Amino acid sequence: MEETKGTPQTRAKNKYNAKAYDSLRIVVKKGKKDKIKTYADSKGESINGFVNRAIDEAMERDNSAE
Repeated sequence: MEETKGTPQTRAKNKYNAKAYDSLRIVVKKGKKDKIKTYADSKGESINGFVNRAIDEAMERDNSAE
């Protein structure tokens, strides 16, 4: 069933995002999100960009150690 909420542009973006991306939800203690955002901002990144970079770097580091 086609979603009918939002503008056609919003529906098109949501449809594309659902097809092109996986979504993760992380949970952090109260106040930690602000610290993460401040850090990411200081590096010129979004929270999402920072988390993706941190994951990629950790996986690369762990794989090279094996």
